[in-house]
Amino acid sequence: MVSQEGPATLDRCFEKMKMEGVVISEWKDIPVELLMKILNLVDDRTVIIASGVCSGWRDAISFGLTRLSLSWCKKNLNSLVLSLAPKLVKLQTLVLRQDNPQLEDNAVEAIANHCHELQDLDLSKSLKLTDHSLYSVARGCTNLTKLNLSGCTSFSDTALAYLTRFCKKLRVLNLCGCVEAVSDNALQAIGENCNEMQSLNLGWCENISDDGVMSLAYGCPDLRTLDLCGCVLITDESVVALANKCVHLRSLGLYYCRNITDRAMYSLAQSGVKNKHEMWRSVKKGKFDEEGLRSLNISQCTYLTPSAVQAVCDTFPALHTCSGRHSLVMSGCLNLTSVHCACILQAHRTHTAYPHPAH
Repeated sequence: MVSQEGPATLDRCFEKMKMEGVVISEWKDIPVELLMKILNLVDDRTVIIASGVCSGWRDAISFGLTRLSLSWCKKNLNSLVLSLAPKLVKLQTLVLRQDNPQLEDNAVEAIANHCHELQDLDLSKSLKLTDHSLYSVARGCTNLTKLNLSGCTSFSDTALAYLTRFCKKLRVLNLCGCVEAVSDNALQAIGENCNEMQSLNLGWCENISDDGVMSLAYGCPDLRTLDLCGCVLITDESVVALANKCVHLRSLGLYYCRNITDRAMYSLAQSGVKNKHEMWRSVKKGKFDEEGLRSLNISQCTYLTPSAVQAVCDTFPALHTCSGRHSLVMSGCLNLTSVHCACILQAHRTHTAYPHPAH
């Protein structure tokens, strides 16, 4: 939906042009500055279609387009990217997520050759891409802070490690399902080169072990979100390292990590106690969701006992088991049904303090 501010801005531009005697009889008569304002009011598909029939629109794209999504393109996406890339020199965000894989290495190479200001790139589900694409991105897109490669199954860990040597500003990296690319060696490279990393999705990367996760914990101390769901080889050692080194950790996914035991839970609880002063200072300000763990998924971690999980829940006020606020997810752990967050305990105290009149 277009905000009221958009049309108002255009009205002012047209009024100014009338006062200056500017006459518009064709598309090409519209100043580039005005076209750039129009860019912000129409969808990406319309912009691309217009650029194919009007040189003014092509100029506007070259000068002002900073964000573009081509996920709507169901056919000939590769050719479209090849034709557009030279014009997108100011682009900062590019979404190329596909349900039907079309993108090939030559298109990614074109992006890397021309879009040097790119900060956010989504290549998820690009099943046709090979290591050549990662090498191209590494050489041409060194300003990347966010990269989504989820579902890209053909990359190797060598190419991923190479990428981290050049894209050192990465803060958000989605590698979910990149089984071949995500190895302990690749995680070691991320830990060594991407020290600003804050969010990392390693879901279903089943080849990684404690060695790789510990490299992350030591090299990425600012890590806030880590998804390790389906990483079946990791043990308590990984969680202990994360608890000790990543003090800003807010979200941890351990779904189906069946080697996790109570030791991991107690290490998380202990880390919260160590940072108790800062955490409670934020709690007093009403910022329950800004300090400590606020999301933990331990579904199918069947070795865990209620006392250990309750210790974590008691330590971090933002973890909830109550209806509608499930941030402590325990699906498949039938022995953990007695674990409850502070909300439920408070509700129980309130109920007992004010008994029903019938009683």
